[in-house]
Amino acid sequence: MVQSETLPRPPEAGRGGHAVPPGHPENIAEPRTGRHRAGKGADGKRDLPEVDPSRMHVTVLVPAHNEEDQIAETMTSLHGQRRRPNRVIVIADNCTDRTAEIARAHGAEVIRTVGNRHKKAGALNQVLEVLLPQLGSRHAVLVMDADSALDPGFIHHAVLRLATGELAAVGGTFTGKPGGGMVGMFQRNEYARYARDVRRLRGKALVLTGTATLFRALALKEVVRARRGGRLPGRDQVYDVRVLTEDNELTLALLHLRFRILCPAECTLTTEVMETWKDLFKQRLRWKRGALENLTDYGWTRVTLPYWGRQLLSLIGIIVIFAYLGATAWSIAVTGTLNFHPLWVAVTGVFMVERIVTVRSRGGRQMAVAALLFVEMIFDVFLQIAQAKAFWDAAWRRERKW
Repeated sequence: MVQSETLPRPPEAGRGGHAVPPGHPENIAEPRTGRHRAGKGADGKRDLPEVDPSRMHVTVLVPAHNEEDQIAETMTSLHGQRRRPNRVIVIADNCTDRTAEIARAHGAEVIRTVGNRHKKAGALNQVLEVLLPQLGSRHAVLVMDADSALDPGFIHHAVLRLATGELAAVGGTFTGKPGGGMVGMFQRNEYARYARDVRRLRGKALVLTGTATLFRALALKEVVRARRGGRLPGRDQVYDVRVLTEDNELTLALLHLRFRILCPAECTLTTEVMETWKDLFKQRLRWKRGALENLTDYGWTRVTLPYWGRQLLSLIGIIVIFAYLGATAWSIAVTGTLNFHPLWVAVTGVFMVERIVTVRSRGGRQMAVAALLFVEMIFDVFLQIAQAKAFWDAAWRRERKW
């Protein structure tokens, strides 16, 4: 249940992305741009109907909990889009600040959640339960965080990709906003490395992140039907409210329904970084624990196989990093000096080169920082500790907490 006077308005898209009345000639027939894709593709994956990009209707959903410091920048980034959205809805979830007021001042519709106890996933579900039945093949839903700001071409390029019918969702790659001192710097370097990896894989990311993703409405409807029919975990809603990482779970849901996803290089944005080590640890613990439990819910399938492989590599990485540190500490404790074993010298060299090369997009200063191995090692060890705790908590099935 939500509080809003405007939500029931059924959106329709006209040429150029502007709303037109339901009886307008452009809305009478399904647009055709050559092939009309539907059904199964040559690769066995599912296609959706092809749509004229200029007639695709984009609704933006921005779940926000006390985001008065960030929401204005988020709204400004939407107004500055090369292809502006048709509708922007800010979901004020248990807000006690000026988030709703600021959002309205920037032209957004504001919907207040009622009795939501499931954070972001619950807030989105409350709105989608009302909105989604009104949407059809021409409609897309952009879900983005209230602390993210889209680069100007994001929606334009995402719509072009979705309109072909080959993709169910298009996600973004992100860089970090300023702030946070050293811990913020480490995250910005990490995000630059992530974006580089996605570009090298030509957009084949494993997760549609919650920072910003554009979905075909038809695909989200299919997720709801699949949950209702027991083909996917969770209740008959878009987001599974039981999990810690709802975006990762929805990615797995779409892939298990044989839909295609992509994070193209053109769809970029900036997002807030955690400003303290404590907040960062909580964030990464939730991400890792959530990913492990998502995989446990889905089990061992063709889709989850590469995800399980990444978790195995992550576990091996934890073992290697602590073996490295343990061997170094043992050498100093026993001999009083640091002995350089050829194996660990080689590991150190590879690690240093990788750290330097993968932050080239951040400039020479960050490359110089990365060359100081002990500086980068601080962050790497910190992340490994968070991951180790996530493995431990998941193994012992401790209570899931945000």
